Amino acid sequence: MPSACDSLIDDIEDMVSSNDPTPHERQSARKSIIPRSRKKKELLSNEELQADSLIPGTQKIWMKTWGCSHNNSDGEYMAGQLAASGYKMTDDPSEADLWVLNSCTVKNPAEDHFRNSIKKAQEQQKKVVVAGCVPQAQPRMEYLKGLSIIGVQQIDRVVEVVDEAVKGHSVRLLGQKKDGGRRLGGARLDLPKIRKNPLIEIISINTGCLNACTYCKTKHARGDLASYPVEELVERARQSFQEGVCEIWLTSEDTGAYGRDIGTDLPTLLWKLVEEIPEGAMLRLGMTNPPYILEHLEEMAKILNHPRVYAFLHVPVQSASDSVLMDMKREYCVNDFRQVVDFLKERVPGVTIATDIICGFPGETEEDFQETIELVKCYKFPSLFINQFYPRPGTPAAKMEQVPAHVKKQRTKELSQLFHSYNPYDHKVGERQHVLVTEESFDTQFYVAHNKFYEQVLVPKRLEFKGKMIEVDIYEAGKHFLKGRPVEDSKPFTPSIAAPLQKGEVSGLLQEQMANGVHSPAAMPPSSVMLFGCYSVDREVLKKLGVGLALAAAIMAFIVEKLY
Repeated sequence: MPSACDSLIDDIEDMVSSNDPTPHERQSARKSIIPRSRKKKELLSNEELQADSLIPGTQKIWMKTWGCSHNNSDGEYMAGQLAASGYKMTDDPSEADLWVLNSCTVKNPAEDHFRNSIKKAQEQQKKVVVAGCVPQAQPRMEYLKGLSIIGVQQIDRVVEVVDEAVKGHSVRLLGQKKDGGRRLGGARLDLPKIRKNPLIEIISINTGCLNACTYCKTKHARGDLASYPVEELVERARQSFQEGVCEIWLTSEDTGAYGRDIGTDLPTLLWKLVEEIPEGAMLRLGMTNPPYILEHLEEMAKILNHPRVYAFLHVPVQSASDSVLMDMKREYCVNDFRQVVDFLKERVPGVTIATDIICGFPGETEEDFQETIELVKCYKFPSLFINQFYPRPGTPAAKMEQVPAHVKKQRTKELSQLFHSYNPYDHKVGERQHVLVTEESFDTQFYVAHNKFYEQVLVPKRLEFKGKMIEVDIYEAGKHFLKGRPVEDSKPFTPSIAAPLQKGEVSGLLQEQMANGVHSPAAMPPSSVMLFGCYSVDREVLKKLGVGLALAAAIMAFIVEKLY
């Protein structure tokens, strides 16, 4: 139930001035507070002290993210900043004081889950902060009324918004980040984050796109193309490898368009990144639309053949009918898509091409749909994302004459049956492959690895394999996976140049502390001890050195005096 003092503030700047303390200053100041005891006569017999519940930075936060890898990266950054500021991230929504719900606007079902989660939180008397593409694109939706919102380019200010939500205020940050009038890619890349998988770093190389697809709601949220500079992306990759990451995913709404707004291009970025990848570590390229990748096919083939880059590319075709593609405003014809696929298959032997198809777009005839069926029969895509068309509010496609629901459903079923009629990996049985182990299977029975072509290979769940490149013999193939048996004489190879962070540990905290002079106790390992509220020292290190806390404090005081 909302607080009686709830008020809607258009932007947090209306409440927080430049003279007010930052979250880090507030956290540091907390350590010097000396509580004064109350006189006994002032205490009420049944009084309950609940100060902690009102002091921002002491609550438990649960975060839920829907959607693409770009959105997942945003969620990791928000979780990292909250943890670095003192909040405790929890996997249990019931024990959390506040929920951060990071939404996806691509399809109706994703937004329905998001809306239902808001309702569930309110029923449980949880405070709520919403983020992601839904509130960015439609902040005036009735079910978002009174809620605090973090815009997709404002994730670096999540702590401020959560602080105000804890205090009962409703704040909305939806602005764009600009530099000299030019729109930027978004928040800094060196912010603290908590990786969902400590072995995998997701890097957003740009936000927005250059297209205006008639069915797309994401464009309303992410806007036009805005790319991060090459040097910032390379530095982020370098930092990730220093934290034990062995696989990097590049993501955006359209990776192929990268750099067109800042005078560079995708191959230039990729060649720079390849220089930073340790032996045995891998790079996965994200989704790219056909028009922009066409310009770089020669270079892309060379890059995908590189031993530290997965020979994998996600190129959505959406439909094999030029008439439908025109109505979608996709800015290419089906022959452009065929050219991309044919060229890469010839120049990158074994390359995996994943694609997306929308069934039942407005105006799609049976003839149009059969053209799509023939395309799938021709290429037998090993990875195919089939989507029944959902009209998204506010998009041009929502105003077009719709294909009847039963027809959309039937076409989706027919295409799905075709996809499941072939087995793309049967010919792989008997091969010997090198695979990188990074995840655990959903049923927890296997570890999940990927080969050079980013095909999923299930391997025995042995702890010594996690984060390693191992050699396996393929003995079984399923529709979506291979199974590999480790080669007996082969030793696992460790691609990481440092020990991976622990699950839930904050990445980039050292850089943030150096910039702000603060070390949050909530993010400090339990084996550490804090000195002067700013620096932590491992207890075991002090023990081995024979240094007591008093002497360590004296040494640290001397260092701080000399530095500052």
